[in-house]
Amino acid sequence: MLVCMDFEQRYRAVATRDARFDGVFITAVRSTGIYCRPSCPARTPLTTNVEFYATSAAAHEAGYRACKRCLPDAVPGSPEWNLRSDVAARAMRLIADGLVEREGVPGLSRRLGYTTRHLNRLLGAELGAGPLALARAHRAQTARQLLVATDLPASDIAFASGFGSIRQFNDTIAEVYDRTPSQLRATRRAGSGAAGGAATAAAAGGAGLEPGPDAGPGRPAMAGIQLILPVRRPFDAAGLFAWLAARSVPGVERATADGYARTLLLPGGPATFEVGEDGGRLRLSARLSVLSDLPPLVARVRRLFDLDADPVGIDDALAREPALAGSVRATPGIRLPGAVDAEELLLRALVGQQISVAAARTQLSRLAEALGTPLASPGPDGLDRLFPTPAQVAERGREVLVGPRARIENIIAITASLAEGELALDWADDPRAQHDRLLAVRGIGEWTANYVAMRVLGHPDILPTGDVALRTGARSLGLPDHPRDLAVWGGRVAPWRSYASLHLWRAATSRNGEK
Repeated sequence: MLVCMDFEQRYRAVATRDARFDGVFITAVRSTGIYCRPSCPARTPLTTNVEFYATSAAAHEAGYRACKRCLPDAVPGSPEWNLRSDVAARAMRLIADGLVEREGVPGLSRRLGYTTRHLNRLLGAELGAGPLALARAHRAQTARQLLVATDLPASDIAFASGFGSIRQFNDTIAEVYDRTPSQLRATRRAGSGAAGGAATAAAAGGAGLEPGPDAGPGRPAMAGIQLILPVRRPFDAAGLFAWLAARSVPGVERATADGYARTLLLPGGPATFEVGEDGGRLRLSARLSVLSDLPPLVARVRRLFDLDADPVGIDDALAREPALAGSVRATPGIRLPGAVDAEELLLRALVGQQISVAAARTQLSRLAEALGTPLASPGPDGLDRLFPTPAQVAERGREVLVGPRARIENIIAITASLAEGELALDWADDPRAQHDRLLAVRGIGEWTANYVAMRVLGHPDILPTGDVALRTGARSLGLPDHPRDLAVWGGRVAPWRSYASLHLWRAATSRNGEK
């Protein structure tokens, strides 16, 4: 991670063109006025000409332009934002989700619990750029990807990316990339190979588009779009698809050995998406109510598939533990499944308490069938409804849920609190504050709070020793299975205990033949 690397270590990564650090830091070259990814194929600059930045926004603010050869924004995001839980990391997650475009910097400040002035000061000191500059860089990156990956009109792309006007869009693209929007698009049409294979992986893919009935200035609607999502290798896509398949809710989700699709509600309305492997890459196909929902969708899919993780670093650390070495060799690039909706994940965890995955899936399927909002236009393979909202479950959940009365009443009370805003939950929460807030709620225990932290926050360092399946997997690998003893062992694999948990769960699955 950037915070752990000194100048010499970062420069060595640049000199060896080490792609593992793409997205971790930015290399700026004073003599050329451009910034690059660490693996840029251009000649390595002299140390006296190099500056390093945590974000492309900081490089923009310092007066640098993006390299036309390596396209430094066409890379996975920094793993740091999942490892860290400070204000900078939480802000970056919300900015990627498009919160600044929807609520402005004051809305971002409120969500983080700081004044706007103090937030600007914090992010400027930590990341070299304030929230507006960070959001502007994210808008530019989204716009570039749409320009080279779709045939959408530039005006639609401008508003979809979050720009307030066509002029602002044109000026920002020219300033960041030293090209006009039409010149950027021409690089795709001309089949330019200047950016090499990495740019192809990040920007390839066409789109078949049909404007929807609600299209208009600032809210262009469409039928479908396809993008390629940057991924760090190795990537255990099969393991993720299998995990999601075991928990998929019919009508809402569909998972196969090589793909996953689902419906969800985004800020602009209902959407469906499908993700599949494509030659070692991930292709995202989406149908949105409004095109402006594309940035939050991409951010949520990246969280769901843990695409910004550092698989090499995680595997290297876990493989040093003898009990896990074989599992790491068998499953390189294991990922921590995330969530596309924080409140939905909490409900899934509540339903799944103290019952099997299969039994939880049956209950959730009944809830979705009875209470989920039908889609006006079904998605791929018959996906035809949204997962029930907390308000829907609070109102009618008693008609559908089965089990002990006290457990059902707890679920109804918690979903009512979510619906009324008394209990708030999202992926930018401070982990400790979220944990304490959840444990203060009747019906939520340590297992649920930990499971939510793992999947909503992408917390990398949790070992839920109270989980029966996890202890079964530990026993099958020759590890202690008593919660206290297992917790002591877990200290040896910190700060990657969540990923160690995945290996233990997989060991239990292999032993029991269950998902």
